[in-house]
Amino acid sequence: MRPVAFDEAESYEPDEGWRRVSMAGSDRFSFEWFEKPPGHSSPTHDHENEQVCLCLEGELTVATEGDSVTLEKNDSVLLESNEPHRVENTGDERAVGLDVFAPGRSFDFWTDREE
Repeated sequence: MRPVAFDEAESYEPDEGWRRVSMAGSDRFSFEWFEKPPGHSSPTHDHENEQVCLCLEGELTVATEGDSVTLEKNDSVLLESNEPHRVENTGDERAVGLDVFAPGRSFDFWTDREE
């Protein structure tokens, strides 16, 4: 067993107010809790990992090249591997979500990427 206490977990803040916290996981799957301020959008990106994005609070719009969906509390969406996408807080309040990646990944995806 490998417990991860939220307050002690590895954390990363790519932009002001956009925080990601690495939860328990492995090289097969990983969980990242995140929060976004109103109006914040991740850059359009893709990765080898399949991703499930679950909205825990607020409102998140997930957009791909040809489609978009707005998630509200407890809604989720599956993104296929290598599918270009972005996630935006389109609401008026902080949004909180949980991303699940398979295979698992680390924050190196963000810290080592070239714009």
